[in-house]
Amino acid sequence: MIVHIRKDGKEINGEIRLDGSKSISNRVLIIRALCQDDFAIHHLSNSDDTKTLVRLLSSGEETLDAGAAGTTFRFLTAFLAMTTTRPRILTGSERMLQRPIGPLVDALRMLGCNISYLEKEAYPPLKIEPRSSGQPVSALRIDAGMSSQFISALLLVGPLVAGGLELELTGAVVSRPYIEMTLNIMHHFGVEVRFENNTISVPEKSYRAKDFTVEADWSAASYYYSMMALAEGGQLTLKGLFPESLQGDSAVAEMMMRLGVETAFAEGEIKLTKSNDPPRPFFEQDFLPCPDLAQTLAVACAGLGVHGLFTGLETLRIKETDRITALKNELVKVGAMLVNIPSRFSKKAPREFFSIEGRAQLNGVPCFRTYEDHRMAMAFAPLALLGPIEIENPAVVSKSYPDFWKDIESLGFRLEYR
Repeated sequence: MIVHIRKDGKEINGEIRLDGSKSISNRVLIIRALCQDDFAIHHLSNSDDTKTLVRLLSSGEETLDAGAAGTTFRFLTAFLAMTTTRPRILTGSERMLQRPIGPLVDALRMLGCNISYLEKEAYPPLKIEPRSSGQPVSALRIDAGMSSQFISALLLVGPLVAGGLELELTGAVVSRPYIEMTLNIMHHFGVEVRFENNTISVPEKSYRAKDFTVEADWSAASYYYSMMALAEGGQLTLKGLFPESLQGDSAVAEMMMRLGVETAFAEGEIKLTKSNDPPRPFFEQDFLPCPDLAQTLAVACAGLGVHGLFTGLETLRIKETDRITALKNELVKVGAMLVNIPSRFSKKAPREFFSIEGRAQLNGVPCFRTYEDHRMAMAFAPLALLGPIEIENPAVVSKSYPDFWKDIESLGFRLEYR
């Protein structure tokens, strides 16, 4: 299926009530499953990933299929490894079977967990059996440069480790705000964790049941910031967001200020408007703490003709797709480019830098592929403010934001499905 998108008028006006954060929802669900008492979770995410986690946590089947849900797969790996009383098999989509899981499995094995690979070494699917009765190691080292989800998965089950868990992070820490999100949520449920230098100490302790309200998703908000950046004016209200957020992607407010979008916080909502100052001609950003914003900002820079210099994209190659290659392939359709900067030209080598070059021009109606990646669909949708566009496989957004197309229709975007 293809969706044809056009926008009558170049202003953005309206109000969007955003869904709950998928990242927060999934962490709280794991804690509730580990908690001795039940508690209420309000404003739970409606995303496919969260629905999958809810279903699998209550499933009695031997084989559990997480589909394309990366966070769900990683969190369930640790949860099952520490709690299962019978053999279980954890599998996923074709892409999930290509995403490495080795560092998390190695760490869990050190904790006495019994996990084996059913196909390729260090990749799903996994067979998870009850923990051994021997004395496990409780002080671990893990490479923090591949995925913060491995670290969060270990932290969430850390209170079950006899004597507590001590986790030393090595290398550059990817997506540190997501780790801090996990620690803050654990604190809400009565587990005090110390994070000093590169070592995280989790005490052996039971989680305390306590009702929880999930804040709205800042990742989803980023697409509306991009729309406002490309619009000629208007005012857009996003419900459910707060200035003090657990989510690292709240950094999009500061980033988009440099691209001409102002944020005004009110009680439980934000209002987006165009700045009186034009976008800065050069945008530089390290996305290591918040890699999920990279696609949105790359497309926004291309749409505005702003020269971008991006780094911290190391994890984008092992996401739902190789997001770097996907961006390169799709930006060129509108005359923009994502270009690797050779390390010999970078004073900050050996880090990998990318340049966003050119201004998006719509000659005809470009059709953007999504590569089974929800963020590709939503990141490119704002380009409809420049003229009609098409996006393949629009249903892919259900992974994180099922109501995205319905919500943008309320803002005056016209959608035709073919």
